[in-house]
Amino acid sequence: MSVTTNTADREIRLTRLLNAPVELVWQMFTDPDHIKHWWGPNGFTNTITKMDVAPEGEWDLVMHGPDGTNYKNKSVFKEVVKYKKIVFEHVSVPKFLTTIEFEERGKQTQISWLMLFESREQLIHVVKTFKADDGLTQNVDRLENYLQQQ
Repeated sequence: MSVTTNTADREIRLTRLLNAPVELVWQMFTDPDHIKHWWGPNGFTNTITKMDVAPEGEWDLVMHGPDGTNYKNKSVFKEVVKYKKIVFEHVSVPKFLTTIEFEERGKQTQISWLMLFESREQLIHVVKTFKADDGLTQNVDRLENYLQQQ
């Protein structure tokens, strides 16, 4: 017997075809010297103090908002499959699970990004308070722009 849980009411999904090979896209996600330049919504900068991209590895960063507000973030990597998948749990508030899948398409890479929240109410709160849905789109836009500079 299999049980299927519908999580659509507590998730944000984004799929994008990037004009870069999977090896380069993977490097952008796993190298703190790259990810610090594009992570987050428009206007944000990052200070990464730890990024151990391995199962149970920690990722500590401070996102600096354009208004000067600092947002401390701590995540723990749950699954890392080179060139295929990264799963991390955002353990600071708000808590959520992120799964990013990478699909090689010749010289391009399709990424599928899923943010799964603990409840529908939490998703609504995060979207209203932090505009997480727009932020994710801006995040991937920034990645695309950064990739063009490489």
